Amino acid sequence: MSDTGTGTEAEALPREAPPLEDRPRDALPQEALARAEAAPPLLPGPGQPPGSGPGGTTALDTAPEPADSGEAPGLGSFLARAAAGTAVLTVLAAVLGLVRDQAIARYFGASDASDAFLIAWTVPEMAATLLIEDGMALLLVPAFSLALTRRADAESAPRTDTREPGPDPVRELVAATLPRLCVLLMAGAALLMAGAPWVVRVLAPGLADPQLAVDCTRLTGVTVLTFGITGYFSAALRAHRSFLPPAGVYVAYNIGIIGMTLVLHSAWGVRAAAAGVAVGSLLMILTQLPTLLRLLPLARPRLRRLGKRAARATPLLGLTVLAPVVLFVVSRQSQVLVERFLASTLPAGAISHLNYAQKVAQMPMVLSLMICTVTFPVVARAMADGNHEKARQRVERDLALAGMVVLLGTSVVLGYAPQIIEVLFQRGAFDTADTEATAQVMRVYAAGLLGHCLVGALSRPFFSSGRPTWFPAFAMGTGLLVTMGAGYALTYRFGVSGIATANAVGISTTALLLLMGLGTRVVPIRARAVALSLGRLAGAALVAGATGWAAAQLVPDAVLSLAAGCVLVPAVFFLTGLALRSPEVVSLLALIRRRFTDGR
Repeated sequence: MSDTGTGTEAEALPREAPPLEDRPRDALPQEALARAEAAPPLLPGPGQPPGSGPGGTTALDTAPEPADSGEAPGLGSFLARAAAGTAVLTVLAAVLGLVRDQAIARYFGASDASDAFLIAWTVPEMAATLLIEDGMALLLVPAFSLALTRRADAESAPRTDTREPGPDPVRELVAATLPRLCVLLMAGAALLMAGAPWVVRVLAPGLADPQLAVDCTRLTGVTVLTFGITGYFSAALRAHRSFLPPAGVYVAYNIGIIGMTLVLHSAWGVRAAAAGVAVGSLLMILTQLPTLLRLLPLARPRLRRLGKRAARATPLLGLTVLAPVVLFVVSRQSQVLVERFLASTLPAGAISHLNYAQKVAQMPMVLSLMICTVTFPVVARAMADGNHEKARQRVERDLALAGMVVLLGTSVVLGYAPQIIEVLFQRGAFDTADTEATAQVMRVYAAGLLGHCLVGALSRPFFSSGRPTWFPAFAMGTGLLVTMGAGYALTYRFGVSGIATANAVGISTTALLLLMGLGTRVVPIRARAVALSLGRLAGAALVAGATGWAAAQLVPDAVLSLAAGCVLVPAVFFLTGLALRSPEVVSLLALIRRRFTDGR
């Protein structure tokens, strides 16, 4: 996939029009949009058998039709390419994330030093969720989408319109929000660095020697500023349908951490990894800056004509919209705070075991959510245009595809957790006992992966309209209370496994509430049909995971056992899904069969 941020509209000088898939939505011909997005839903309609849509087909076994002769592919083709490019960079970032964790495990194991770094890393992790992954995107993608719609309305006004030229809504939005955001973020970073001792005492009161964690927290405090700028740039680029630079930020981030750790670990100890967090966060900004400057050049002429909706877009970012998003994201990330607070009372290494298990177990969830990340601007634009039916179809497809991806990954984690941890981490200071403890926790975490995926997928439509909504914050707060209560009840008896169980129960509670609330409040999805579809996939995942668990014991070598499992578990998953008549599995296998037949 080529970079989509090479230009969005004609400038003063005439030039060749960009390819159709590289133009913003408002520049695409309506006929092409209709062909590209009029795909049947994945989920069966009322009275239809599983795996069938209108006419007995589904979105998976009906590829987007090519455009007429001489016409470029439509939006559906572009979204597929964007998802593929995002997937490649997501996988690369995940691999580098594993290398990063391997480096930390090799040099510091599961020890007081690694625990101190992870306590300091809590703030960047929370900042990443609030400022990059969820909060900033949920606020700004709808805001930029509406500003782009207003720009298109102004540019499409009749040439006979005599109204005075007006400012570009997109540039006006940036000018009104980015400088203020930077000031607030700089103040937040300074406060964090100054209050690092207090932050460490709150996050981990059980640490025997908190000074190392304080030093690391001060080094990572700069991410409050750098992650905020990164998230702002990412939201602006995604709204402009440029997905590669935002997908590449974590590649740059992990490169910074790995490089600093390898070069300075002998001199600085675990502080080298903390310094790497700061360096990597700066690289995230630089990764997106060139494309952003092409999309939003420093000098841009005023619009020649004003449309009816060319008013200021900045009211979208008022306090009434900001507060529910911030509360939702903070409540979601507080799951990690609760875990580390409880784990700080356990023996040294407990926080590290939780971290390694969580990072590996959540890889399927991260891969599944890339689908929703790419399509979120489509949902936001559909909501801005008042097209709720298009938004419903898009959300249902996203839930089905994301659920299939995350549950397939869950079955692999359930079956081969010890082999995965041994292959990835068992070397240097990370020994066999660490592998066993981490694998046990990872299997417990796997029970909550579908919940984590659904929370990420379902929260986006709630915020896509740009209007204030408190229900996601209520659902997340309820799940957090469940996590806290279950954590306090289970940690004393079951240790880190009790903490992981509490996490799975709490996040699943949130997902269930969001699924029930979305259809009645925002997008009229068929919650029952979605639940039945995910239930069939969950059944296939349980059978495949149990099969892998039994088969893993038959091959003593961890690498060979894991390699065999990567073939066995998906095969059992899809065969079981076919037997259960899962719509997604039936459609996917039909698509593969047809492509294979056409290829011959």
